[in-house]
Amino acid sequence: MINVAVFGAGRIGKIHAANLVLQPGVKLKYISDVNVQAARELAGKNGAQVVDIDIALADPAVGAVLIASSTDTHADLILRAVAAGKAIFCEKPVDLALARAKECALAVGAANVTCMMGFQRRFDPTFEALKMRLVAGEIGEPEMLIVTSRDPGAPPVSYLKSSGGIFKDMLIHDFDIFRWILDDEAVSISATGSCLSDPAIAESGDIDSAVVTIRTRRGRLCQINTSRRAAYGYDQRFEVLGSKGMLQAGNHKPTEVVASTAQNVSQDKPEHFFLERYRAAYAREIAHFFDVLVNGGAVRTTIDDGVAALALAEAATLSWRENRTIELSQ
Repeated sequence: MINVAVFGAGRIGKIHAANLVLQPGVKLKYISDVNVQAARELAGKNGAQVVDIDIALADPAVGAVLIASSTDTHADLILRAVAAGKAIFCEKPVDLALARAKECALAVGAANVTCMMGFQRRFDPTFEALKMRLVAGEIGEPEMLIVTSRDPGAPPVSYLKSSGGIFKDMLIHDFDIFRWILDDEAVSISATGSCLSDPAIAESGDIDSAVVTIRTRRGRLCQINTSRRAAYGYDQRFEVLGSKGMLQAGNHKPTEVVASTAQNVSQDKPEHFFLERYRAAYAREIAHFFDVLVNGGAVRTTIDDGVAALALAEAATLSWRENRTIELSQ
């Protein structure tokens, strides 16, 4: 039996806790959150106890921790969990500072503990199917990746002020998709952005619309376009152009019903937001984490992947702010 402590009882903590308790041989023992009421509600639903983080980490019966708390706590909790010898699942990003994220990666490596990052898009059935067909050579050598990543609406400005900005908070998933799908690394990155939906976002020092262009070591190209406002729903698509064809991964919809009348042909809008769109992916990534803990092997999204995605986010932020292409070390 693997006893688990969950740090963070907010929106994503609830999703992970619900998936965690479905795993065979896994018990949710502790919940910790600065919002004690939220922790109590989540613990009550899952038969867990509410305790301080110190108590959870000191319990030798706890084999793993799941970090779903605010971003500014991730690095500290990773380092404390490493020191306590616990396996770690941590939501993205590792930290908002690249140097701090690298410190965590070094600590994880030195202690040889399992540490998985929450890049759930790699576990999406559609995206994974595209990746498998790409690896099988269906479209030859990949040459270009186009990613569309748009939210239905922006989060509160109060959140944006501490989020690290659109590149670290939102596009970090797309930077991970870029590395995973092309199996390549960036040598240069150029980003531009605007604030088109809400002046308050610009006043907070952030933007709501961005385009990023990446060139890889092998000369491949990637373009990512993103917006915090898509009136029609959560828009998550990408396509890979290869030497022998193209593979596309489209949006998911609540149903696949198409209505055809004399007036129009219509179908459902895309899933509303990430909790609906990546419902299966969240379940599959948690199942993978505990499968590795039970049966051995390596996790598919490592802390090094977290550091690499953050490095791209930091470079994109610099490119946008200084209006120049950033050359990256090879």
